Amino acid sequence: MSIQWYPGHMNAARKKAAEQMENTDLVIEVLDARLPEASCNPMVEELRLFRQRPCLKILNKVDLADPAATKAWSEYYDAQEGVTAYPMTTKKPADVARIPELCLSLAPHRGVPTKPLRIMIMGIPNVGKSTLMNALLKKKVAKVGDEPAVTKIQQKLYLGKNIILVDTPGMLWPKIALASDGMMLAASHAVGSNALIEEEVAVFLAEVMLERYPQLLAARYGFKTEGMDGIAVVEGVAARRGFRQKGGDLDFEKASHTFLQDYRSGALGRISLETPETRAARLAQHEIDMAAKAAKAAAAAAEKAERNARGKRGT
Repeated sequence: MSIQWYPGHMNAARKKAAEQMENTDLVIEVLDARLPEASCNPMVEELRLFRQRPCLKILNKVDLADPAATKAWSEYYDAQEGVTAYPMTTKKPADVARIPELCLSLAPHRGVPTKPLRIMIMGIPNVGKSTLMNALLKKKVAKVGDEPAVTKIQQKLYLGKNIILVDTPGMLWPKIALASDGMMLAASHAVGSNALIEEEVAVFLAEVMLERYPQLLAARYGFKTEGMDGIAVVEGVAARRGFRQKGGDLDFEKASHTFLQDYRSGALGRISLETPETRAARLAQHEIDMAAKAAKAAAAAAEKAERNARGKRGT
């Protein structure tokens, strides 16, 4: 299943962000620490690199992510030119308080009365961007909700006298190339519910858990995972929780919803859906798949051309 979700307001938001980037000194991109690259909008990279703007990549919700994976991602981003990674959670005021200092270190030529530091805060829907804004300014300036795309307009705010913040709506991109990215985004509630089938997302998540965190499944639901596949895990959740339909059949839909909620809330434990290594492997496989698809299309086109040529020759 390939998940795509690009509401109309996101296209307008992208155009506004492109205009604002020219007058921006630094980009803060808020990522989900559980899936940093899957939650990294390629349009943000395109816009900031075109203007050569430094970036503070905030790995948010670090309290829900696997610490070892977060460490690997921090090293991955810190190795990139003009990028600093900052693992944090908005639940800790001390984490939030460090952000202005980090931003000023990335743009030392700004941050004085005559040259205020102009920061654009960007990120995909439901990654915690609005919560971060409210925590930074210590007041409610952005709507917060557990549904994606709560913020729909851009707004300019002041952090002290020498820092200007521009908050942008959460933006996805028009086409999610990797099917696994769409599934990870859906599992983490960054995609509108109208664009996904929860049962399929739950099975995907269960398969990732079986591969990387089987012990957390056993601890949460009390069943042995040996020999299970993703479907069996969701069925196991239904059986353990007593979710049954009229007639006694397991309620797969309710179990899927519960399983996804357990992941999103952290009830399953600290989980990362990707690491730099798994990301590289998925990209490599995607390249192989695309090459095979292109070769198949070329062969089909050549065969069609040959048929047409034979027809013209009357053979």
